[in-house]
Amino acid sequence: MTFADISNSPATGASAKASVFVDGASGTTGLGIRERLSLQSGVVEKSIAEEKRKDAGAKRALMEEVDLVILCLPDDAAKETVALIDSMGASAPKILDASTAFRVASDWAYGFPELAPDQADKIRAARKVSNPGCYPTGAIALLRPLVDAGLLPADYPVTVNAVSGYSGGGKSMIASFENGTAPAFELYGLGFEHKHVPEMQLYSRLAHRPIFVPSVGNYRQGMLVSVPLQLDTLPGKPGGADLHAALAKRYAGSRYVSVMPLDNEAAKSGRIEPEALNETNRLELYVFASDKHRQAVLVARLDNLGKGASGAAVQNMRLMLGLADA
Repeated sequence: MTFADISNSPATGASAKASVFVDGASGTTGLGIRERLSLQSGVVEKSIAEEKRKDAGAKRALMEEVDLVILCLPDDAAKETVALIDSMGASAPKILDASTAFRVASDWAYGFPELAPDQADKIRAARKVSNPGCYPTGAIALLRPLVDAGLLPADYPVTVNAVSGYSGGGKSMIASFENGTAPAFELYGLGFEHKHVPEMQLYSRLAHRPIFVPSVGNYRQGMLVSVPLQLDTLPGKPGGADLHAALAKRYAGSRYVSVMPLDNEAAKSGRIEPEALNETNRLELYVFASDKHRQAVLVARLDNLGKGASGAAVQNMRLMLGLADA
């Protein structure tokens, strides 16, 4: 794995390397971050001895020495560590949290740099940044530009369907697929309480909770997020080209987000698979539309472990540390 799409340019005008501590580095996201960090110039990772991992004093001492702490912990543990960092005063490092604990907190910057024209600057200036969820990354990337452009009303009854590889489901799900006890495919989150819905609604600027139907397939990683639309129910009855133009305008010049042409190969074949962007920090957005039937399906493709997790974290880390080409 090279992860060559994440810049490793040195800090602008800096000679000393920034220091980073990854707290919870044994999980899927943490391991992915550490692997990417090993390829980054301008950054040095500091770690704590395994026997001292739960020693609050040793952990605090280490965090006082670093510029940034990346939290890859369960929500409750993340909250405890943030409270500890907040108590450190002037010696407190910046925080990048990969849990869901602070994603809709008003005093945290949301770590999707492409969210709005000024979002990258907000991340650069922030002391606390929440790394987005994988599913919301795709959904928000599709929806927010259309809401901002007035093409999609904030109160539209949005449905988001998605499929991910099993690596996003945690250790027990990974084990069940890798030992052959899991089904080939399944829907989940059918209790309407999926933890990604609040951020999906907030940052898409939706007035109502979207109906979110996630699923998992029997492959390791890669994700498709789709949003179906009845075009004649939208203001002005836009066509697929109008939706595409709004997305293209928002992401023009983006390094990691690409709006694919309307006549792309997937449109020609009528098929799209989820694994093409694995091991990258890229996000591809598609508009599939029928003028005849006045229907469209918006699709986002990404690596749930890349732009959906570890890749996004390294992108945000570089912004927070003032490193070039984030």
